[in-house]
Amino acid sequence: MIEITKIAVSGILCAVLAMQFKNRKPEYSFYIGCVCAILIFGYTLRFLTSMLDKYRIVQEIWSDEGGYLATLMKVIGITYICEFASGICKDAGYGSVAGQIEILGKLSVIFAGLPILFAVMEQIRNFV
Repeated sequence: MIEITKIAVSGILCAVLAMQFKNRKPEYSFYIGCVCAILIFGYTLRFLTSMLDKYRIVQEIWSDEGGYLATLMKVIGITYICEFASGICKDAGYGSVAGQIEILGKLSVIFAGLPILFAVMEQIRNFV
């Protein structure tokens, strides 16, 4: 929890610093924002490795024949990557590109979740 607080405060400080440069040197503001985003992304990847270790423990305990945990992890990865890329594009002033990335992310999540939907529909059909 303390690590997350440190990252959040660092993000706020970077945003305030970037705002100081926004009027005089907008390119510096953009660079500060990108560096901050990349640093937070790197921390998230480090955090993700520890989460994956816990994921493997859960996977050993709970037999996952349908691959539902793997699908959940894919969906989390898709949403994080698309949100990250979209945020960078918005900061750069390319809102339309950011919107397209968000749409791609939503469609990818729907596509990744289709096997789970089919499994639920099959269970309902077998129940009736």
